[in-house]
Amino acid sequence: MAQKKSNKTFILGLTVALLLPFAFFVYYEIKVQMSVSKKIIKLPGYYIPDKVVKSDDGSNQYDTIYHRAADITLTNEFGKQVSLNKDLKNRILIVNFFFANCTTVCPNLTGNLTMLQKAFRRDPKKEASLDTAIQIVSISIDPVHDSVPVLREYSDRFHVNHDNWSFFTGDRGEIYNFARNELHVSMQPANGGAEDFIHSQKLVLLDFDRNIRGYYDGLDTADIKRCADDIVLLTVEKKRKHH
Repeated sequence: MAQKKSNKTFILGLTVALLLPFAFFVYYEIKVQMSVSKKIIKLPGYYIPDKVVKSDDGSNQYDTIYHRAADITLTNEFGKQVSLNKDLKNRILIVNFFFANCTTVCPNLTGNLTMLQKAFRRDPKKEASLDTAIQIVSISIDPVHDSVPVLREYSDRFHVNHDNWSFFTGDRGEIYNFARNELHVSMQPANGGAEDFIHSQKLVLLDFDRNIRGYYDGLDTADIKRCADDIVLLTVEKKRKHH
């Protein structure tokens, strides 16, 4: 048992060690490409088209309008009310759903998210830092039992940095509506009963405008790395829009 735990810790540490320098390498490499060669880079795509409209430039072309996630106000692990679109408007969001009593998917998913957070931790030796550009948003799908103290204990169990990772509870109906209709997290049909839990292992990436820019398997370390890459690209996209 001790050997298994040791191996798991080694693998986790190795993944973080590989992920962290790669994220910053991509960031600086893209900055060089943009400033020197203006090379076109492939940005993360958009998900969930809402409608198609005729272009207003006088041509006969049509534009696709993609879905933007509506706002929701939730309560974090410190008892503070937080609007995801207003209070976190200058951050990219990585959203997942969990519940504290889960003993299968959730602990592994949360453990993998710690790798993502460490990949963007502030490094005083580097000029640029991406830790303030992202916010990991873990939303309880069992808000009746996951009170503020429970969320705090759960987050402390994983030694998260609360500066850019928040755990939320709130109104159950609003949370489920947000998951299903705003983030389009797929699930089986349900009747809203006591066992109607969204037990998804997906991570949803929302850009600064709250467009959905990626879905990732939170239990797959390769997908965690892909998410980290896409986050870096979205920060570059924002810089490009403001130039």
